[in-house]
Amino acid sequence: MTPNVPGYHSGYLRIDVTTGLAQKRTLPERTLRRFLGGSGLGVALLLKERTATVDPLAPAAALAFVFSPLVGSPLTTSAKFAVVSKSPLTNRINDSLASSGFALAGKKTGHDAILVVGRAARLSILVVDDDQVRLEPAEDLAGLSNQETQHRIRERLGADFQCATIGPAGESLVRYATISHDGRHAGRGGSGAVLGSKNIKAIAVRGSRRCDWSAPAELVALAKQLSEKSFGPATAKYRELGTASNLLTFNRLNVLPTRNFQQGSFDGAIAISPEQLGVARERTRASCVACTIGCEHLYSLNSGQGSVRLEYENLFALGPLCGIDDPEVVLEASRRCDKLGIDTISAGGTIAFAMECAERGFLDEPWLRFGDGQALLQALDLISSGEGLGKSLALGSRSLALEIGRGTIDFAPQVKGLEIPGYDPRGLQTMALGFAVGTRGADHNRSGAYEVDFSEAVDRRNVGPESALLAIETEDKAALMDSLILCKFLRGVFAEFFAESAEMLRLVTGWDVSAGELRRTARRIVTARKQFNILAGWTPQEDTLPDRMLRQALPEDARAELSPERLSALVKAYNLGRGWSPEGWLPESELGSDLEFE
Repeated sequence: MTPNVPGYHSGYLRIDVTTGLAQKRTLPERTLRRFLGGSGLGVALLLKERTATVDPLAPAAALAFVFSPLVGSPLTTSAKFAVVSKSPLTNRINDSLASSGFALAGKKTGHDAILVVGRAARLSILVVDDDQVRLEPAEDLAGLSNQETQHRIRERLGADFQCATIGPAGESLVRYATISHDGRHAGRGGSGAVLGSKNIKAIAVRGSRRCDWSAPAELVALAKQLSEKSFGPATAKYRELGTASNLLTFNRLNVLPTRNFQQGSFDGAIAISPEQLGVARERTRASCVACTIGCEHLYSLNSGQGSVRLEYENLFALGPLCGIDDPEVVLEASRRCDKLGIDTISAGGTIAFAMECAERGFLDEPWLRFGDGQALLQALDLISSGEGLGKSLALGSRSLALEIGRGTIDFAPQVKGLEIPGYDPRGLQTMALGFAVGTRGADHNRSGAYEVDFSEAVDRRNVGPESALLAIETEDKAALMDSLILCKFLRGVFAEFFAESAEMLRLVTGWDVSAGELRRTARRIVTARKQFNILAGWTPQEDTLPDRMLRQALPEDARAELSPERLSALVKAYNLGRGWSPEGWLPESELGSDLEFE
């Protein structure tokens, strides 16, 4: 038997919940070194399973919970896992990442990934206890919130189990349902619906198997240095106010998406800003497991319903995007999304789109109006229940636009079916490129191109093809961080990211890895995602933005204008920079799976 690579268990657990059969399958060292873990190893597993052409909600579809060589190490922000599948929202690759004790407990089961296929005969809990796998009935958990589900499972199984659960939205197959754990979510793209389609309400994990590290003393010393750096100025704003601190900055720059991207600034931004919220109500801070940054900020609800974790993305999506400036409504909407298991960006984007359609007479829903907080809350409840308009809202803005017709697809706020995050691409044009070419769809976590826009390297409102290489660099960096796995907020503490990542990986695994090798690894992972999408039916026409963003300048900033010709030139430069065809097809030399499994 081949010995395990330090930092790995050198195998994954494949579970068919139809039959209950669980098999441990070997991961050769070459595959681990070429795809690392997290998002990279996840897409490799899905290519191995040949699920690109499978309906993401069919029993044959695969859903992988993937850990990494750094999970369980003393390195800060490394207690994260990836959930990788084909998205029911986009029908393209989807990889969601989150932090929690689930990552630590999952890896301690003795596996580098847990891959689930099939469909259980009844609503069940999938229990993985070291090598012991079983299904337990969960009919008594049907319809329960994520929080209540997790509480009951721990009462039943014991507090040492860590759980990943779906709420009512996942059971109802809402196409952007999340997988939840300790109040955090693997959110975008509908991984919760994939788990729900398998009749699995929760996965509970417990383990006792730890990995060795190649150079433990040096690793502890490096971890201490990294933790000290994480208290520096690069992360200070996130410790002070959290990511929600972006709200007023983006508003001032006229890139805060408002009323379904009809405007780039919001008059009510101050009322819902963290600066104001911190004065008007109780605020507490929290940290993810094994994190020294502490960027989480929780704000109390006046209703007495507890506290709500507030980040920029749920603040923008449930606030300005829907024209809402009532902080209590925004916090309550966030609470309901957590409870129901709904991605806030897709929920807010789809509801904002429906609001515009209703106001323009394309949708006969007179109650649904921008600025109406009760309408927002009612729409969220309908999405989860599937009643009335909720059945259509649950499919996302692209499907709703295709259902309505009448040219509404031109202002549906999505790329490849994934709703656009809180960055108006007309005023952040390197980010516009990142959104357009993203294999997951429009996503700020898979392309950090906004970093380029906020630097002096480009004119963010007049970006040329030369910026494509800068966008590729941020995308490669994100791919590596999501595969190692490290929190994106840590990136500012690295002077030479690829070189320092190579040193971390060397101390964990013993591999003599270089910065150059990790750059090639990152590009291999991006290419593997693209290969999955091509197999799933991708065409070059998908790499674009909604017509509204290519035909209309931002009302507050006439210079923030992005033409179809400019975006096309950017996409072409990106594809050539990656070594692909001008249209984005992979060369023959990169079409093989490039995988080794036993």
